[in-house]
Amino acid sequence: MENHILNSVAPVHEAGIVKRKKTRPRIGVFGVGYFKYWGQFDGLLDDLLKKQTVFIEKVESLNSVEIIDFGLVDDVTKAYELVPKLNAANLDLIFCDMLTYATSSTFGVIIKSIETPIVLVALQPDKAMDYSHASTYLQLYNDDICALPEFAGVAVRMGKKVPQMIIGTLYDDPAVDSELEEYCRIAAVLHDLKTAKIGHIGHPIEAMLDMHSDSTMLTAHFGAHIVQCEAHEIVTQYHQATDAEIDAVKERILAFFDTPDPVSDPISEKLRDSDLHIAAQAAVALEKFIKAKKLDGLAYYYDGPEGSDTRVVMSNLIVGNSLLQGAGFPMCGESDLKTCIAMLIMERLDIGGSFAEFHPVDFKEDFVLVGHDGPHNIAIAEGQPVLRSLKKYHGKPGFGAGVEFKIKEGPITMLSINSTYEGKMKFIIAEGESIAGPIPPTGNTNTRGFFKPDVRTFLKRWIKEGPTHHFALGVGHHAETIQKIADYLKIESVIIDG
Repeated sequence: MENHILNSVAPVHEAGIVKRKKTRPRIGVFGVGYFKYWGQFDGLLDDLLKKQTVFIEKVESLNSVEIIDFGLVDDVTKAYELVPKLNAANLDLIFCDMLTYATSSTFGVIIKSIETPIVLVALQPDKAMDYSHASTYLQLYNDDICALPEFAGVAVRMGKKVPQMIIGTLYDDPAVDSELEEYCRIAAVLHDLKTAKIGHIGHPIEAMLDMHSDSTMLTAHFGAHIVQCEAHEIVTQYHQATDAEIDAVKERILAFFDTPDPVSDPISEKLRDSDLHIAAQAAVALEKFIKAKKLDGLAYYYDGPEGSDTRVVMSNLIVGNSLLQGAGFPMCGESDLKTCIAMLIMERLDIGGSFAEFHPVDFKEDFVLVGHDGPHNIAIAEGQPVLRSLKKYHGKPGFGAGVEFKIKEGPITMLSINSTYEGKMKFIIAEGESIAGPIPPTGNTNTRGFFKPDVRTFLKRWIKEGPTHHFALGVGHHAETIQKIADYLKIESVIIDG
């Protein structure tokens, strides 16, 4: 399965949306070698250490991670000495640089004792040896893959999974560069999952049983803390918003969204000034609330009494929510904490992550509309997003501004996170294509999703895996990357193949 790791979200700062600052994950690097070689081949150790320096510089050049260099392990004593250092470093991922052949005693106790994901990296400096001038020295200098089978076998004997591997050359290898970038993004996901504070307001819609979540189990599986919040905290900020703050957000909204005339849906209208004002005021309140609570994500659903300020505010977070999602802050309606985490995973992979579900099937052209009412990740919109006034939010209380767009055309990835009967988590993952074509002008998001082998078969396979009816939708093909994250989290996963 092709992994389009470089097909990521385009910058959105040009549209007045500034990406929220991300914490840099911590990645440890240690090299391995065989101490007996140093006395036999003068200069080999220095050359291998230079290889490790080049590798570290290669990773550092990605400007996305903090690297901690733990030097070289070339005997069992150093391996045992390294274990407490790795444990104390609060790492998100570890690269083991296979510099030459190394006995598995340099690795066995490490893979046994360390829970942090380890990736074995075998990057030989030469694309091929010059066989007419080859020597034992040059062979050892390029012996990066030699110990991989030994390390893999020892991992199994230690009761661990065989680590992921990167195999290639140290120089001029685009495949290696892509894989290194992929693992740096995985490290970012793992870092932010275990430190995230995700807010929760209200409850699932009565009675979406698949939306219910056990907050403690979310912490158990992902590390994130679920912060139980109250609707009145946002309402208070709404009342305190100043005219200057509201006007500034109005300008941002009108600069980013198109506001066309209605088309065919009788519940949609051209954006009303009153709806724009409420949406902007709610957006001001939402951003202040998130800052005060120091949140990294938010799932919410709250009715409030009919005609109350609470209902007005909580039903008009759509525009502010969409602006925040575009800036890298995952936010779900319908109190969907599990999909909020799925969106956080996609956002930290830099592939978007928009709130979605299945809409009607087009059996004539063999695709299914993928989207949702309410807010969406505008960073992955195809073309200019649209704002319409809606006379009603279908299935929910209230009325106001609605966001309408479709996902960027090209490859897409879906991730649904559900809990099982045993109380564990499960990732359901699939890849498809977003294809150009008209979408319903309903003030909601829709994308024409094509899936292999055909839409009927795909939907049956997806549904048989027991997803929730929501999922996160991102750009590019990243199923294998997300499955690696599931493996590192010790969570069951399945990819729906075509």
